Amino acid sequence: MAASRHRSLRRTATAVATAAAIALTAGLTTACDAVDKALDCVRTADAIADSVTELQQAVENTDDPTQWEESLDSIDKNLDKIGDQTDNADVNKAVDDLGKAVDNVRTAVKDGDETPDLSPVTDAAGELTKVCTP
Repeated sequence: MAASRHRSLRRTATAVATAAAIALTAGLTTACDAVDKALDCVRTADAIADSVTELQQAVENTDDPTQWEESLDSIDKNLDKIGDQTDNADVNKAVDDLGKAVDNVRTAVKDGDETPDLSPVTDAAGELTKVCTP
């Protein structure tokens, strides 16, 4: 009987150790996925910040709205990318806010505004950078 109980305890210990190893591996994988997503968010937010800077420079240095449109398109492209990469509510809100700010600038440019207000775009980009920072 003692040998049977010993085997049973050994099986139980092995099962517990296996379960713990699986849980640890799953936890590490999930943590790595979260870190990867956060890094993607930071990289994309950085690309958006660069596009916002290009937009500011284009508005300040040229009267060519096509250059403004290129910067706005770049911001939109990166917003789509970051929106697809996250399910974080704060990031999604910042993405939505920045998208609305970009749309407002587009509308202003189409309506003939030669000096569109970019402060909502820069503010929203700053918020996105903040929520993407791990």
